[in-house]
Amino acid sequence: MSLLFSSDEKRQGAHQKQVSVITKFIYFLVQNLRQIVTSIGEIWRTPVASAMTIAVMGLSLTLPATLHIIVKNVQSINLEWDSASEISLFLNDNLSEQQISAAMHRIKTYNEVESLVYISKDDAIKEFKSSSGFGQALDYLDNNPLPASFVVTPTSQHRQAEAAKQLLLKLEREREVNFGKLDIDWLTRLNAIVSMLEESVFTVALLLMVSVVLIIGNTIRLSIISRKEEIEVMKLVGATEGFIQRPFVYTGIWYGLMGGFVAFIVVTFVVWWMQSALSEISGLYMADFLIESLTFSEFLILMLIASGLGFSGAYWSVHRHVREIEPDLD
Repeated sequence: MSLLFSSDEKRQGAHQKQVSVITKFIYFLVQNLRQIVTSIGEIWRTPVASAMTIAVMGLSLTLPATLHIIVKNVQSINLEWDSASEISLFLNDNLSEQQISAAMHRIKTYNEVESLVYISKDDAIKEFKSSSGFGQALDYLDNNPLPASFVVTPTSQHRQAEAAKQLLLKLEREREVNFGKLDIDWLTRLNAIVSMLEESVFTVALLLMVSVVLIIGNTIRLSIISRKEEIEVMKLVGATEGFIQRPFVYTGIWYGLMGGFVAFIVVTFVVWWMQSALSEISGLYMADFLIESLTFSEFLILMLIASGLGFSGAYWSVHRHVREIEPDLD
């Protein structure tokens, strides 16, 4: 009988121990939620200073976010042009239909070639008349000066600058081809500009992120100094370092989130303004230029980076300054 009672007592002790762990976890969770809500109140206690801090953070994050949008749109344009890259092969005169057909068959068997289109001399002069605006003047020519040509589209693996140049040299060795044309230099320059923009975005973003961390760190430092006596009293009654530091850290995170949201609003306005300006230019060129703004995943990344910067600045300031505050026991 005593064994049964002892086993029951052990089970009750284990149950009480389990309940205590759950209770501690719930208490810790409720305590953190209370401190998260309280940290918002700390921001509203100084509305002017908090608004200035949030505005500075938002504008600091706006520049790298805007540069990211510019690079993303330039890259999309680059990919569109790159995917549409073509090689023009101008054929020798006086080729028979059989020779042209044989040349088409050979070139189509190249592993680097995706498609080939034959443009006869008659089709070439018709296209030139419609696109050049010299239709009536060309009617006075005795003969057609334009040669027949092949328009070769490389495969996706051979549309980059160097691969396309190698394919052009290979195609020019065909005996039916007089010469080839590949306007790829502008694409090389565009890729160089895109690479430079990517490096600029990384450098500017890194510098501005450091500035955001310093801004939040200084803001939290001033908040700690203003609550110095309160922190001393909390340490006297036995509050832990974590309990004292958490509200300041949560305040920094809120600063980051609000600054990130301000940056998102400003970037959205900038994209809208740029799109309205580009609509006039696209109308002149009879084209449709659409600026791609931040996607939902990019918005989440922006908010995550902003909150991370707020946490870093607050943690650095709290870890340094709260520990320096000690109550005077004299």
